[in-house]
Amino acid sequence: MTVMAVKPVRPVSAPAPEGSPVADAYARLARAYGGLRVTELAAHEPSPRGVGWVGADELAAGGGALDAFLAWDEAQVLRDYGHQARPDVVATFGLHRYGWLACLLITAPWFLDRRVPRLPPGAVSFHRTEGRMAVRVESFACLPDDPAAALPGARVVPDEEALREEVRAAVAQHLGPLLEGFGPRMRRGRRALWGMVTDEVVESLWYVGQLLGGSEEPRAMRELELLFPGTTAPYTGGAGFRSLEGPDGRELATRDRASCCFFYTIRPDDTCVTCPRTCDADRVARLTAEAEAAAATAA
Repeated sequence: MTVMAVKPVRPVSAPAPEGSPVADAYARLARAYGGLRVTELAAHEPSPRGVGWVGADELAAGGGALDAFLAWDEAQVLRDYGHQARPDVVATFGLHRYGWLACLLITAPWFLDRRVPRLPPGAVSFHRTEGRMAVRVESFACLPDDPAAALPGARVVPDEEALREEVRAAVAQHLGPLLEGFGPRMRRGRRALWGMVTDEVVESLWYVGQLLGGSEEPRAMRELELLFPGTTAPYTGGAGFRSLEGPDGRELATRDRASCCFFYTIRPDDTCVTCPRTCDADRVARLTAEAEAAAATAA
């Protein structure tokens, strides 16, 4: 989605709680992606509020906190593109900008360390202009051979498929309530809303896999195909990856989104490369140009 970029910020210098099962994954995520810094809260620490912070539970409630949150998106569109966005488009942008990052709180520890934190909305706060999230991890799932299985709050599951189910359940536990808050403003049905969640999970981890380099991108794609094979309610559709052939015979990875962000209502000719509205010819041209630019930068 074109509107997902978050300005990189300096790391928050706060130590993780002792024995944190996710600290290493969050640190590695921060090194790879400068748009998110995660601070872990100890049991006695209050969640930050005010001065730019909002709780995920406040967004889920759908009241004044959500009004203020979406006012930022409305002002940003007007400032950057010169005209007003429809209210449903503003709400879609706002949910995307939160959900894309929030999914990484769960999927990054799973992908990197096979640990799945449970983060109900009350356990997460967001500072959008600084790209910061504060989280309180009280429980997590892991595999039997994980040394973290001995930590407080560990819930051991038998195998990889059970761990994938934990990922799906954890994302649903966190974002399901937020769909209740954002949904009425977005004018979309349940299937479309969960299609958007599916896209946020897939595209955020896929992007981080690219940043991690080496074999991590294809591994992320394989993991996501197993996570979303296409029959995992309430999620809509599968991971949706497929390949296109470039002009030089190179294989270009793309996917088909389950939802649309409506950015075309702001700039009709500027669609996401994975948007259902973007034809394969345009995808090939854009992906080829991106690959050539990346190769030139690396040279």
